[in-house]
Amino acid sequence: MDPECSQLLPALCAALADPRQPVADDTCLEKLLDWFKTVTEAGSSLQLLQDSPCLVELLLQVLKAQGLSPRVLAFSLRLAGLLAAQEDCFQFLQQGELLTGLFGEAGPLGGAAWTAPTVRSGWIQGLRSLAQHPSALHFLADLGALDTVVALQGDSSLFVASAAGQLLAHILGLSLRGQAEGHPGPQACDWPASAQTIVGHIEESLCSPAAPRVTQALNVLTTTFGHCHRLWTQVLWVRLSPLVACLLEKDPVPATHSLVDLLLSVARSPALSSDRSLWETVAQALGRLRPAHAGPLALGLLTLQDCPQALSTQAFAVLLQPLACVLKAAAQAPAPPGLPAGPEGDPAVADTLLSSRSACVGLLCQTLAHLELLQPLPQRPTPWPQAPLLGAAVTVLRFCNGSAVPASGSDVGGRLCAILAGCVRVQRAALGFLGALSEDTGPPELVAQVLAVLLDYLRSPDSSPTVLKKAFQATLQWLLSTPTSPGCCALDPPTQLFLRELLPVLQRRLCSPCWEVRDSGLEFLAQVVGHWAGECRRRGGLWHLRWSPPLVTPVGFGAWTRGAAWGAGEAAGSAWSPLAVAPAPSGQAGFRHALLASEVPELAQQLLQDPESYVRASAVTAVGQLSGRGLHATPAGPERPGGPQKSLLLELLHVLAADSEGFPRRAAMQVFTQWLRDGHAEVAEDTERFVARVLQAASRDLDWEVRAQGLELARVFLEQMLGRPGSQCPYAVAAPEAAAPGRVAQALRASCRVQLLEFAFRALFDYDRPVAQKSCDLLLFLRDQAAPGDSLPEAGGSPDVASVEAALQRWRAGEQGQPLGPLEPEAVLAVLRSMDLEGLRGALAESSDHVERSPQSLLQDMLATVGHLGDNGADCY
Repeated sequence: MDPECSQLLPALCAALADPRQPVADDTCLEKLLDWFKTVTEAGSSLQLLQDSPCLVELLLQVLKAQGLSPRVLAFSLRLAGLLAAQEDCFQFLQQGELLTGLFGEAGPLGGAAWTAPTVRSGWIQGLRSLAQHPSALHFLADLGALDTVVALQGDSSLFVASAAGQLLAHILGLSLRGQAEGHPGPQACDWPASAQTIVGHIEESLCSPAAPRVTQALNVLTTTFGHCHRLWTQVLWVRLSPLVACLLEKDPVPATHSLVDLLLSVARSPALSSDRSLWETVAQALGRLRPAHAGPLALGLLTLQDCPQALSTQAFAVLLQPLACVLKAAAQAPAPPGLPAGPEGDPAVADTLLSSRSACVGLLCQTLAHLELLQPLPQRPTPWPQAPLLGAAVTVLRFCNGSAVPASGSDVGGRLCAILAGCVRVQRAALGFLGALSEDTGPPELVAQVLAVLLDYLRSPDSSPTVLKKAFQATLQWLLSTPTSPGCCALDPPTQLFLRELLPVLQRRLCSPCWEVRDSGLEFLAQVVGHWAGECRRRGGLWHLRWSPPLVTPVGFGAWTRGAAWGAGEAAGSAWSPLAVAPAPSGQAGFRHALLASEVPELAQQLLQDPESYVRASAVTAVGQLSGRGLHATPAGPERPGGPQKSLLLELLHVLAADSEGFPRRAAMQVFTQWLRDGHAEVAEDTERFVARVLQAASRDLDWEVRAQGLELARVFLEQMLGRPGSQCPYAVAAPEAAAPGRVAQALRASCRVQLLEFAFRALFDYDRPVAQKSCDLLLFLRDQAAPGDSLPEAGGSPDVASVEAALQRWRAGEQGQPLGPLEPEAVLAVLRSMDLEGLRGALAESSDHVERSPQSLLQDMLATVGHLGDNGADCY
């Protein structure tokens, strides 16, 4: 402990023990306990008490004083337990029966303070910290604490009840820890007394007709098996598994949530993975639990690495049953191979779907969410039923928008139509799952059905903003997974036709009165353009998304997909199919032409003036992507006779300089950085002028993220001037190679002309730490480009370093209004070499409140609240 803290601690202990003094808040007491925990973990608790006898005096005063606040009592109990966690300190405190007084009937346990949940919680947490060695077990037995802990499992405070259950599990593990090597036998006489007491209580609770008691016992076992994987847990499971199995025979099964948690905790235990009785009990639970509870159990089993194959198959079937029931209920969608038979196979699923709207919606949302979580896992079942799952997701969405036709004579189908109509929760879950399924391929006719239902949802006026956002996200996922031809990024005909029908829908959504819809449409547009452009660059092709000859027929995508139905529907007898497509005459517009011919780019640019800042930010990103790919709104044409439009660069510069909200300005900076990195046409016309204008606006911005992004743009500019664009990974271990002196001089001169160095030096003293860190990294990068000892070509005389250093000193002192003055490359390099940038980076890496978070500061603050320090004695932060 620091000497400064040792001097402050006695006064603080005296203040805490004085009922007349105002009590520190819970946060300060919690921080104080954290500090004591750090001190005891680093050294001896006994030595701490010998060096600071005021701590023992505080605990003694707690026993004597009347009227102490519950929070001080709870703090004292937790502190005593923390100190007594080391056995020698435990023996020291017990010499005067101090621990018995604190945790026994003479302490808060037997007084009026026990009615406060804070005190009961402190008592349990103190014992939890104390119970770390064999002496603690004897202490708990002599104290009779186990009966109190057992009773506290039913406490009215959920925090107290949960902590009591965790303490019982901890004591059980501690009592059997010493016998782990001796393989304790299943007979009760072979167990330690404390273990016999706890296990006996668990057995009694598992046989109780009261569901709360069953829940308490199951929670203790879940904690035990989850935290301890020693061999004695096998004996414990063998002893208690018959009682757990008996719970499954009751109707209804009690405490199902806790029972599922226990079974999964046991199944994950390495010590029990080879126990056949365990898997038999789990299989029984899959068959006995209601679908809403069997689903989480099935998902947990399917994520295990060593789950038996037969049980994994059973679990997957349980997980798929609700979707199989939905498929069976639709006339045009008989359940294809890969899913269970349907409601006849498991009446409980149909009963749940038909029982109530909330039960049906909850079960379907849970099933879809579970399958979405399972889909990307490497241990998912194989073969994965991709086609049936696609069909099921499409069918659920059709039930929700009213386009599904119930199977004749099916009560389930008619009921589902009524329950799911317009259900936003199920629509969002199904769209999320449908998007996740895009990671795998599917039959062309099924993919057509997927795109058709997505287009229906994007078109529908009944789709809510949240559903539309999900639909846009799922559409994006499927479009990004569409196969393209190598080298030219050509799309297949169905996707081409889908995109042609999507553009008018997107155009209407960008005009929506709801800002969330406009925002979702802009995000979708930016992501589609950005992804395909990047994909074409990676494949070495051109950003034209060459349009393969589309379909001869003028019918739309929806009509085309009805002829491609994967089920036995009314359009199955269509004379043509998507697998036999006749090419259209050449000259059809490609996607690029179709996009430019639409009003989408122009609408995106108009939304730069949207009243909602989120929409303006998304519009900035979208038009930035479009402009970078040559897809922005064109200037004057026959339908726009008003002359050339205002430059997009000027519009975005106006956003950066004048927008009242931070989101659009941040988006503008990101677009400018990407334009500079990609060599955008407007930027390439006069790069230095562009960088100077952007950095001038960024340096004046009050948003630290804008300033930080300005430094990122400055880094890109420097890398390009040095001839190594994007070459350095920020996480690279090796130092960057030095550039040629001529390159460094050229980069420094250009940086001086665009005032990049003044911006970077000013940012070095920024009040926002991330900005200063980024500036420090930038200046280090620039300094490292010149080899040590090298001088710049054409450097005449000695550089004027003094004036630059004087200006930096003024800036450090807060006089940011003073200009830096004209800079010379040689002077800049000399200043960079004289500065301790590594030390500054280390200082910036520390948290901004590292001084205020020190123990000394904490003690001063707590003493200030009780008037033991003079004015201004506490840190203000």
